Amino acid sequence: MLQRGLWPWRARLLPTPGTWRPARLWPLPPPPQVRAVNFAHFFLFFSLTEITVNYRHGLPLVTLTLPSRKERCQFVVKPMLSTVGSFLQDLQNEDKGIKTAAIFTADGNTISASTLMDILLMNDFKLVINKIAYDVQCPKREKPSNEHTAEMEHMKSLVHRLFTILHLEESQKKREHHLLEKIDHLKEQLQPLEQVKAGIEAHSEAKTSGLLWAGLALLSIQGGALAWLTWWVYSWDIMEPVTYFITFANSMVFFAYFIVTRQDYTYSAVKSRQFLQFFHKKSKQQHFDVQQYNKLKEDLAKAKESLKQARHSLYLQMQVEELNEKN
Repeated sequence: MLQRGLWPWRARLLPTPGTWRPARLWPLPPPPQVRAVNFAHFFLFFSLTEITVNYRHGLPLVTLTLPSRKERCQFVVKPMLSTVGSFLQDLQNEDKGIKTAAIFTADGNTISASTLMDILLMNDFKLVINKIAYDVQCPKREKPSNEHTAEMEHMKSLVHRLFTILHLEESQKKREHHLLEKIDHLKEQLQPLEQVKAGIEAHSEAKTSGLLWAGLALLSIQGGALAWLTWWVYSWDIMEPVTYFITFANSMVFFAYFIVTRQDYTYSAVKSRQFLQFFHKKSKQQHFDVQQYNKLKEDLAKAKESLKQARHSLYLQMQVEELNEKN
């Protein structure tokens, strides 16, 4: 017997008695499992590793994670006063685990430590802490107008003048104290060199004086020999040409001296030149550094001149204050 089901056009046999079996049910495939991805940990890790730059009350605020404590720390930057070097020093002072720190441009060029933070925060840069590079994106600032720029320059000039007036005397005293310490330090360095130099000068002066006395003795012997040959051995008619050629030879010697030394043959110049030759020769023997001595003397002279100028300006300021009090 045929039975129609849901599809009348499809015939099927009815099961006979005793042969009916329940239809075998195949297990259905398990439903697809949807796993929830924990994005909170990802965002937390990203927020801990990134470095942000924000502005609060007109001042830049740099927020970063300290490597040792894994804590977020904020650094307030004074753009017109702070430099790259001072900012990196603040990082190392805050976290002793920071061994190396440097700042590079986005292209990889090193930024000097003397660069102002105001210039650094104009563009994006890279902060390298313990050989780990962090990309720092700086918020774009609006370009100030010409009037605003002029007002800022005038304000800077006014603040500079006020600071100079209020701290001039203190800064002058600090400078005077610094120059006095520098002068004392230079004098301590020059003291042993001065002792060695005095001994070398005494030796050179003695040798130079001996050489001059030897020249006088040679001239005396030459004059005596010519007189003896003129009056006791030969006559003037024979010795006259001899004296002429001796005088001509002396002139040739003097001219040769000028060609070699480029100096006139004067007794003072000859003495000074010979003294210097003896001095440098003795200095090499005693390992006396002439260049170091000259440099220390120049530094001492400059320090004394700076101290004189500082005291003169401080003296003038005191006179102005006295006149103002009298008026």
